[in-house]
Amino acid sequence: MIKRGGKVSIIMPGYNEGDNIFDNLVEADRVFRNMFADYEILFVNDGSQDNTLEMALKAERSSSNIRVINYPENHGKGNALREGTAAAMGKYIVFMDSDLDLPPSQLPRFFEILFEKDADVVIGSKMHPESVSNYPLSRKIVSFGYYVFLLVLFRLNTHDTQTGLKLFKADVIKPVMKRILVKRFAFDIEVLSIINKRGYKIVESPVVLDFKRGPKWGRIQIKDIRDIVVDTLAIFYRLNILRYYDRQEDDMLKEPEEGISS
Repeated sequence: MIKRGGKVSIIMPGYNEGDNIFDNLVEADRVFRNMFADYEILFVNDGSQDNTLEMALKAERSSSNIRVINYPENHGKGNALREGTAAAMGKYIVFMDSDLDLPPSQLPRFFEILFEKDADVVIGSKMHPESVSNYPLSRKIVSFGYYVFLLVLFRLNTHDTQTGLKLFKADVIKPVMKRILVKRFAFDIEVLSIINKRGYKIVESPVVLDFKRGPKWGRIQIKDIRDIVVDTLAIFYRLNILRYYDRQEDDMLKEPEEGISS
């Protein structure tokens, strides 16, 4: 049982996860019941076209710790996490993929690292030397290439921004999530680049990853990689040219000035 801190909000976005989401939410709830004294699981249904909402609501009825957030159109993982963060009530906020490829049982290590290193953010990294991953070679190559790309552009020395398990202090991530514009795959780098520029401490944790999505590229296709690159360059432009993320908090909801946008 993690006794330090306060309430923990676990945000799990999902799209067309109807085959597994009931079991996964119930399993996550079972694990967290023995891990946290006070927690909530927020499942965000990102406009699924199957029976995801029905099965998620069934899980919600099974536990007072599960809450379902739903909207009818698919807007991407970044938008789902933004909606979940806005609704979260915890002192700490966890982003976790709803497919449970990253088992929830490893979260205590994230909290240990957060407290021991006095960090503000702990992100899972498949490239950590202690990580254990069943992960396609093709995606390992893409991940390393993206790491080099980000190091050059942002001087962000985190080896893996894309792993779907992250822990944040709520007072760090909530203002940042109000600023993000990228709604799909590149939202991770937008979030982390803003946090990094604001001077917060980001550290990495090893992860156990059991990749279950089957196809060579999983759910990411060549078009998605192109879009990630375009969005990443747009983030660089907003961060370093427009200085969009430096604007005052009362200007948060305005769109960026004319120029590159995601």
